[in-house]
Amino acid sequence: MGAADVCTARPTNGERVRSVVAAAGSLMVVTDRHSCELAGLHSLDARGRLCLRVPDDCALAAEVALAPRGIVAARLKFTDIAPTAARDRVRARVTLSGWLGPAGPVSETPGVDVRLDIAHAELVTAEGTVTVGLDELTLAEADPLAVHEADMLTHLVDVHSDEVGLLTRLVAPRLMQGVLRVLPLAMDRYGITLRLEHAHAQHDVRLPFAAPLGDAAEAGDRVRTLLTAARACPRRHRSPIRP
Repeated sequence: MGAADVCTARPTNGERVRSVVAAAGSLMVVTDRHSCELAGLHSLDARGRLCLRVPDDCALAAEVALAPRGIVAARLKFTDIAPTAARDRVRARVTLSGWLGPAGPVSETPGVDVRLDIAHAELVTAEGTVTVGLDELTLAEADPLAVHEADMLTHLVDVHSDEVGLLTRLVAPRLMQGVLRVLPLAMDRYGITLRLEHAHAQHDVRLPFAAPLGDAAEAGDRVRTLLTAARACPRRHRSPIRP
């Protein structure tokens, strides 16, 4: 697999925000009066509005219900954490700011449905902080691996740790000098990222797939293609300690 045989594309900032929100198990809601952590029951619709189910006994439900104009200024915070036991596991933070208000008719089931009309979206990663335009966010889609990535990476570590070490043959030898441990840090439709840990530092290396995948079912074939390429490479460095 040569340089011309790989996909150099990466997720857009809009896709990254969508993916973080889709995969998040919980989020923090912050208003002028309250802050609370809510687990699950949120989604980002096609129009870029975040829908949220709030328990009846949560102070946020009462704040929205009693708001003078029916809306409450709020920030919703999401943290993207690597599923593997790497150092510095926080991969990204997303903050969606806007106005919370009731969403649709009152339901007979417990809880209150509220909707955040987003005015500002911010993405923080190791590369820096960026504002994601609302048009970009509306047009973007979550990565097809977003809700499957955690299971895939933990399976790779728990069952195929030798193959993680094998993938390092695709890493430039100069980057492997002094590496003590290698872990898969992230995977999206365009490639897999390895975390190379040294004694007092770490850095990440991205191994691109030959072509972007269309759905999660194609991930195994893409990883096997990388492994085939790795086996064809000579052993250029001492294998690091695996997970």
